[in-house]
Amino acid sequence: MRRHFLILLTVLSTAHIQADEIEWPAYGGGPGGGHYTAATQITKDNVNRLAKAWTHRSGDFRGGTQSITEGGRGAPSSSFMVTPIMVNDTLYYCTPFNRVFALDPATGIERWAFDPEVDMDIEFMTNCRGVSSWTEADASDAQCQHRIILGTLDARLIALDGKTGKKCPDFGTDGEVDLTEGLTDHGPNDYGVTSAPAIIGDLIVTGAFVLDSSRPDIPAGVVRAYDVRTGDFVWGWNPVHPDHEQLDAQGKYVAGTTNVWSTISVDAERGLVIVPTGNSSPDYYGGDRGGHLDYFSSSVVTLDAATGKVVWHYQTVHHDIWDYDVPAQPTLVDLTINGQTRPAVVQVTKMGLTFVLDRETGVPLHPIEERPVPQEGAVPGEYLSATQPIPLKPEPLHQLGISLDDAWGLTFWDKGKCREALEAITTGPIYTPPGSKGTAFYPSNLGGNNWGAPAVDPNRKIMIANTKHMAIGVKLTEQKDCPKGLPFPQNGSPYCVIMNPITSPWGVPCTAPPWATLAAVDLESGDTLWKIPLGTLKNLAPWPFYHFIDSSVEMGGPMITASGLVFIAATSDSYIQAYDIDDGTQLWRDELPTSGNAVPMSYTYRDEQYIVIAAGGHFISPLPSGDYLVAFKLESDD
Repeated sequence: MRRHFLILLTVLSTAHIQADEIEWPAYGGGPGGGHYTAATQITKDNVNRLAKAWTHRSGDFRGGTQSITEGGRGAPSSSFMVTPIMVNDTLYYCTPFNRVFALDPATGIERWAFDPEVDMDIEFMTNCRGVSSWTEADASDAQCQHRIILGTLDARLIALDGKTGKKCPDFGTDGEVDLTEGLTDHGPNDYGVTSAPAIIGDLIVTGAFVLDSSRPDIPAGVVRAYDVRTGDFVWGWNPVHPDHEQLDAQGKYVAGTTNVWSTISVDAERGLVIVPTGNSSPDYYGGDRGGHLDYFSSSVVTLDAATGKVVWHYQTVHHDIWDYDVPAQPTLVDLTINGQTRPAVVQVTKMGLTFVLDRETGVPLHPIEERPVPQEGAVPGEYLSATQPIPLKPEPLHQLGISLDDAWGLTFWDKGKCREALEAITTGPIYTPPGSKGTAFYPSNLGGNNWGAPAVDPNRKIMIANTKHMAIGVKLTEQKDCPKGLPFPQNGSPYCVIMNPITSPWGVPCTAPPWATLAAVDLESGDTLWKIPLGTLKNLAPWPFYHFIDSSVEMGGPMITASGLVFIAATSDSYIQAYDIDDGTQLWRDELPTSGNAVPMSYTYRDEQYIVIAAGGHFISPLPSGDYLVAFKLESDD
C-alpha cells in the first residue's frame, strides 16, 4: 500500500512540475550536478520538430592560437563554455569576457547586461562556465533579494541584483570581494575563477583556476566560503597535508597546493561541500613537491559546509604527474548496489575511469583495486607511486595505454608516418611516466572525460559520458634547452614541457577512430549499455575521407531530459544532436554557427520547453570562435 501511495505522490508531483515552469537553477541543473531536466514536452516522437527559436550574441569573443602545443604561442582563442541558468523567469549567462546578460527566456531579448570591466588585454585564458543564483528565503521586492553571483578572471567575487544587474552594495566592498587577499604574490594571469561558485544555504563556496605548469609556487588552490549577503569571509581550506600548516610564515595561504578549478557540488541535507581537485603544480614534474602537496591532489574531497573541515577524501591518482586532475563536477545520485541503497558521488576522470563513492564516507560502492604501474622512464629527480587505483566497475570508457600496434592512418602512407611518430617516443600502459624521450599519453591530459561530463538520469540510474580518444606526446626537457614562449614552461623546476598531439601529416589522430564517443553506463551494475562514435570529421580530415569516418575530437558535455533524450554538441564539427537514452539512436541534429563546446541546458517557460546551447568554439576546436547563444523549441503543428 505504501508503494502505491509513493507512486501516486510521484505522479502528482510530476504533474505539478509540468503545469508550472521548470527552471535550471544551477550550472549542473541542480546543486549536485547531473545535467538533467524533469521537462518532458520534447519527446523521442517529436524531437525532429525542434527548430531555432532565438539567438543572442554578446560580441565577446576573440581569435588567437588554437593549440596547446609548442607552436601554440600567444594567447589562445576564446572558449565559450557557458551553461546558462534559468531562474525567476529569467535566463542568465556569462561571456568569456565575464560580462553577464539577463535575457527573456522566450525571446532572448536582453533585460540587462553587466560589465565587470576585466582587462582582457592581459588575460591569457578567456572562459566563464557559469554564474550562480541565490534567493532570500522571505523574498520581497527589495533590492538584491535575488542575487546572481559571478566569479571573474581577475579574481573577484561579485553579487548582482537579479532584477536590475546592479551590484549589491551590502556585499563586500561596493558589491565585490577581492579573492587575491591571503594569496602569495602572483601575476594577473596566474589566478582567476572560471567555474560557477557553489551555493549552500547562505554561503558562496568557490575555488579558482591557476595557470597550469607555469611555476611551482603558483597561488594556493584554497577553497573559500563567504556570506552571500555581506561577502564576509567564513572559512578557507588549503589542500596541504593535515600535518602541515595551511598558512605560511607571512600569514598567506601556502603556495603550490592543488587547486579546484572545476565545478563544486553541495549536499544541503547533509551539510557537505564536495570538491574535485586538480594536480599540484607543476603538473608534469613532482620531484619537488615534498609529498605534502600531493596529499589531496587529484582527489574527491568532501568538506563540512559549516567549518570547511575535511570529512573524507578519495584520491583517484597517486602523485599525479600526468595532469590527470579531477576535471568534472561530482555528481550526486542515490544508487542501489548489492541490495543496499546509498547516497553516492559519481566522479568521471580524464583517465576514462569512473569512481562511485559513498557520499557520507567516501568508501567505494563498486570495487577498486590498486594495480602496479610502470616504474621505468622517469626523469632524474622524479619519484613514482608503485600502484594506482583502477575501478573494476564501471567499465573504463577509454583504452588504458598505447602501443606501436595502435598506429593507424587513413592510408598506408600516413599509417606508416604514425608508426614512426610512436616509435620515436615511449609507449606503454596508462601511468607510463613522462620522460626526456617523450611519452605518449593515452588517455591524454585532455581526457578521457573532462569538465563537460557526465549527465546522470536519477530515475533510470544511467550515466551519459562523452570521452576523448586522442593521444598526446609529452616531453620533459631540461630548462637550459627549453625554447622560449612555451605554454607550459614549469619555471622554477628542472624541466619544461613540450607537448604535441600525435597526429599524421594530415592532422588526423594516429590512433584508430572513434576519437570521440558517447556512452551510457548503468551506475548500479557498472555495465556499459551502449557506446557510439560522436561527431564527424568534417573539419579535420581532407575530402573525401571525412565522409567515411563517424567521429571527431570533442570538448563539452551532454544533458538528459526525463523523456529519455540526450542532447549534446561538444564536437569539432558544428552540430548539436539528440540521442535516445535507451539505445543511442540519433533522433535529431541541427547545425550551429560554430562548434558548441559547452553543455546544453533546458527549461520550460510559458508552456514551451527550450533547449539552449552556447556555440562559440574552444581553443582546441578547428572552427572559429564565436558568441552565439542558441535556443531551440518545438515548431507548431500548424
